[in-house]
Amino acid sequence: MKFSIQLSADYPDKSYGGDRVYADMIEQAVLADGLGYDAVGLTEHHLINCLMNPAPLQFAVKIAAHTQSVKIMTSVLVLPLHDMRILAGELVVADIFTDGRLLAGVGRGAFKYEMERLGVPMDETRERFEESLDVLQALLTQEEVSWTGQFYDFEPLTIMPRPVSADRPQLMMAVMNPAGIEACTKRGFHIQTTALSGDHQMLVDQVDAHKRAKEALGSDGENLTISLSRVAFLADSDADRQVRIEAAHSYYGRFDNVYTGPGIVDNGMIRQLPRKQSIEDLAESLLVCTADEMIEKLAVYDDLDVDRVILNANFGMSQQDTLEMIQRFAEDVMPHFADSLTTAEA
Repeated sequence: MKFSIQLSADYPDKSYGGDRVYADMIEQAVLADGLGYDAVGLTEHHLINCLMNPAPLQFAVKIAAHTQSVKIMTSVLVLPLHDMRILAGELVVADIFTDGRLLAGVGRGAFKYEMERLGVPMDETRERFEESLDVLQALLTQEEVSWTGQFYDFEPLTIMPRPVSADRPQLMMAVMNPAGIEACTKRGFHIQTTALSGDHQMLVDQVDAHKRAKEALGSDGENLTISLSRVAFLADSDADRQVRIEAAHSYYGRFDNVYTGPGIVDNGMIRQLPRKQSIEDLAESLLVCTADEMIEKLAVYDDLDVDRVILNANFGMSQQDTLEMIQRFAEDVMPHFADSLTTAEA
């Protein structure tokens, strides 16, 4: 099982400066690269200060220039916000500039506030995503592509430059529903998923769907991977754990506002709203614990054959705390899973 660090830009105070936020993320990526993490992850979000990253492919290229071997994963590129004729070329160039280390996670978008202010009605995102994905694949794998559909209509064209090879850039699908995971895996996609606040059975169902699809594909599915995203932090004590959980509860008061809530945003700053979920219930759904407890919890994922765990350690933590978490996790947790590293390429 491999491990990735999600470089999730949290920007709760404008006075801190966007330049400092992104400098912090580069510092985290450099540290993760040196410590042997498999990948770092970048979100795409616009107009808001939570998970703030309106230019993930640009940032991927920047990170590649500062690192040696760590993969750079988008988590995720929101396809309905892009013209695939432009994005396809940007993906090819980003793949070249990152020396093939780009893992292009793609998804449909989840924040109504963001999507609709950029002209994409939330009730159209699924249809837009599905057609966009088909167009993107065609443009990356074929020349002189023409299209007549609901959202795209264009004469034959060829994206330039062409991809370096047939398997680059690598595409990963962000999907939570087990049936969707099975369908996307059968189409040859790597999977990014999360159980969010779902119970353990939700995770089991997600992984089982991935396994069924791989088995149906036979040798063609051997290298397809499933990556699981979780909020995670190493705590020194029960008191320290409580501090981290309270910070996470505050963070989710903003996250929920734009994810499932009313989308109240003041000059780009997401308003923190009261949460229905208690701190105690939230604590049960997060990986915030001591190193020994973390090893025990992650062993369950390893037994399920999860290929990669994406650790989101930035939910209001200071830069120093985040760097210490990245360091400690590499030293105290990762060695316990070294013998289970997957041979899959993604």
